[in-house]
Amino acid sequence: MDQNRYNHLKDETSPYLLQHASNPVDWYPWGDEAFERAKREDKPVFLSIGYSTCHWCHVMAHESFEDEEAAELLNDVFVCIKVDREERPDVDAVYMEAAQALTGSGGWPLNVILTPDRKPFFAATYLPKYSRYGQWGVMELAGEIRRLWTEERERVERASEELTQWICREEDTAAIGGEDREILGQMVEEMNRRFDPQWGGFGRAPKFPMAHMILFLLQYGQARTGGTADGYNAMHMAEVTLEQMYRGGIFDHLGGGFSRYSTDDRWLVPHFEKMLYDNALLALTYAKAWEITEKPLYRRASRETLDYMIRELRQEQGGFFCGQDADSDGEEGKFYVFTREEILKVLGNNRGEAYSEKLGVTARGNWEGKNVLNRRDDRSADKWTERAIEEEDRRLLYEYRQNRCSLHCDDKILTAWNGLALAAFSAGYRAFGADRYRRIAEELAGFMKRELTAESGRLWLRWKDGHAAGDGQLMDYVCYAWGLLELYDVTLDAVWLEEASRLMEMAVDLFEDGEQGGYFMYSKDGEQLISRPKEWYDGAMPSGNSMAALVLVRLKALTGRECWIRASKRQTDWIRNRASGALALLEQSVSSWQMICVSAVDDIGNDREENRTLLELQKQLRRENGHGVLLWKTCENELTLAKISPMTVNYPIPERGTMYYYCREGVCRAPVSSCAELLSMINEEKKNAGR
Repeated sequence: MDQNRYNHLKDETSPYLLQHASNPVDWYPWGDEAFERAKREDKPVFLSIGYSTCHWCHVMAHESFEDEEAAELLNDVFVCIKVDREERPDVDAVYMEAAQALTGSGGWPLNVILTPDRKPFFAATYLPKYSRYGQWGVMELAGEIRRLWTEERERVERASEELTQWICREEDTAAIGGEDREILGQMVEEMNRRFDPQWGGFGRAPKFPMAHMILFLLQYGQARTGGTADGYNAMHMAEVTLEQMYRGGIFDHLGGGFSRYSTDDRWLVPHFEKMLYDNALLALTYAKAWEITEKPLYRRASRETLDYMIRELRQEQGGFFCGQDADSDGEEGKFYVFTREEILKVLGNNRGEAYSEKLGVTARGNWEGKNVLNRRDDRSADKWTERAIEEEDRRLLYEYRQNRCSLHCDDKILTAWNGLALAAFSAGYRAFGADRYRRIAEELAGFMKRELTAESGRLWLRWKDGHAAGDGQLMDYVCYAWGLLELYDVTLDAVWLEEASRLMEMAVDLFEDGEQGGYFMYSKDGEQLISRPKEWYDGAMPSGNSMAALVLVRLKALTGRECWIRASKRQTDWIRNRASGALALLEQSVSSWQMICVSAVDDIGNDREENRTLLELQKQLRRENGHGVLLWKTCENELTLAKISPMTVNYPIPERGTMYYYCREGVCRAPVSSCAELLSMINEEKKNAGR
């Protein structure tokens, strides 16, 4: 491959597109120029979608796109377009739906053949150079497409038109009967049917962490454990899964953080790429598990994951990069695996033998002759404490690994995923009281406000090397808003609540379908693709519609504004009919409380002692009384709160001290002047209710 030859990707900033900028394939970025050329030359379009940390994307690139013969044929038959799915999730979603309709499955790399008017008629994932084992190869596929395009054009165009109409259909969903609690119980039953009682997780390999569903089980169990079998079962499924994942090789026992998925049932051998969204959601979920159970395993898993994100994904201005590759030097997993001899060499025989036993290292290895480090059989790990000598061993192995070979990092910053990171660090501060996590969260929120928000107030989709680009899509608005609400929950700084409200006002205007319900993936004034999808299925990440519902339910509770009451009802009704949005439906259905603290103290945000007292009060109330929200009103923020949460106008600021107003199910108790009085009152009510 001629490294001095470049195609039309040479001026792009996406790490994935730049990986292909010197391919002999004459790649174009997604845009009118490529499609106009296809029309002018009467050629079909070869659309290839992937991302920079994707292992099989690399394999196909080396085998097919860097090959001169394959590239010559592709250039002759097609106009070729490369898309980074992380920069254009809308394009990816539209053509992934086409692929699933055509083949019954999907994944990356995703390769779709289009007409010049962007309508799909063929799709496949990984394509080797030559066909094998019943799988199309690039050489044979290009020849067959050329024949079809030349000899059976009418058939091709008819098929592409029919497929496009199918993609554009408005999904017909019948209303699901029953109350939210009944529907949520059915969701738990369905998860129980798929639950692996030995290793945790749901379904067979490959196993994905599905952190948001584990979070749902934890919160469902917390809300329902008072004597209900389904509540205990939900907690059991969540806890088995969390422990087995942490023990397995999907967790990096030297550097912290989780890989994207496990290739086996036991969470032992991962697909080694690490993604920001996975680690943010898992760190938050383990933090929640610690808050509920106070089991040291969960505390350690969450903190090691948050620390990994800071150490290896955080950019100097406060944003977080996308993730790290599975491959090093062209070899999958090379960065992470060890031989027994390496362990002994670094630590010496005695310490090396002991640490090898702890981390499941053998002479034979557990994967391709080498060892994926794990704590599957480490019985001493039940206490999840390590002696200083073991921490030193871990540090030495980590440093050895860092110097052994390099690991590619996708260094673009995505708004949606950084919103999840914002929620994770806020949750980390709430759970562990570590000021470091609060500082990281506040700096991240500042970065997103400064670099990912346009002068118009709308969001950019991504940032890299000082430049923001791409119109923000639904996930950008709702994930960022969720992160801001989580940050408000732990700082009580009204500026974050105000910004979350502003973002959701824009989201309703830009994305909501006022006729059929739900939220479109991209905005009403964005580039119009062949379809405008409304994603609702909760996969490895919760869908944009599920996140929108969760944020709207939270805003309703925090503000009492009629606009959020109506918007949350519209959206929860819409997702309920699709049996998705479990977290939003749960938060809406549980008996909730509301506490408004009105204080003569101006700046609770900088009074760390008072802030921690309130955090502990929050945790205790949520542990014993289900989900609820807390508002803090002072002379400094009363005008802001009056605008975004008008109900706070009814609570006067005292001349001195703080007054606590506790409300439950629409009924407010008499105010008290201390946390101790408040807890005493709540406990007395619980006693009386139990008589």
